[in-house]
Amino acid sequence: MINQDTVKQLSDLSLTLFRKNFFGIYHGAISAKIDHNSFMINTADAIFDEMDEKSFCELSTVKQDYRWKIASIEAHIHATIYNNIHEAKYIAFGVPIYTTAYTFEHDTIELNDYFGKTTFGKIPVIDPGIFSTWYDRNALEITKYLKETNNHVMIIKGIGMYVYDRDINELVKKVAIIENSCRLLSIKSSFN
Repeated sequence: MINQDTVKQLSDLSLTLFRKNFFGIYHGAISAKIDHNSFMINTADAIFDEMDEKSFCELSTVKQDYRWKIASIEAHIHATIYNNIHEAKYIAFGVPIYTTAYTFEHDTIELNDYFGKTTFGKIPVIDPGIFSTWYDRNALEITKYLKETNNHVMIIKGIGMYVYDRDINELVKKVAIIENSCRLLSIKSSFN
């Protein structure tokens, strides 16, 4: 049975992230580690501004069963992260509009506002290479990158943002700071 407290927590968080354009109606993924070998993630048909118990499924990180068929396409990536980054308790993947748009023209995001600069400074934009092979290799590439970075964030050119944290509020804070910083950069460039 799915833990109702976790459902409420992830539902509230997904609505907040949806309102901030981190998630599209059907696009994105959010998960929480339940215990050493399991996690809860949204289903493939979840609508991020109307999440409830039916919007989530609990999966094993060590074996796949029938539930994987209804899970988000991102489930394999989340399982790989949970298996390799033990401090990951929450993971989110989304396509924040300003951040993703900024990746089309830049290889690095240099955050210039106070919160962006003091929290992140610079964040590299990772080129995924050939899009047609991305889902064959993304779980390992994302996990490897996230293990090697201290900020728990990966921004992928033309794809979006992966973020994990031990604290759900810190995860949301990271997303908000980066998206707001990229929005400010976008507004600044429109004045030039």
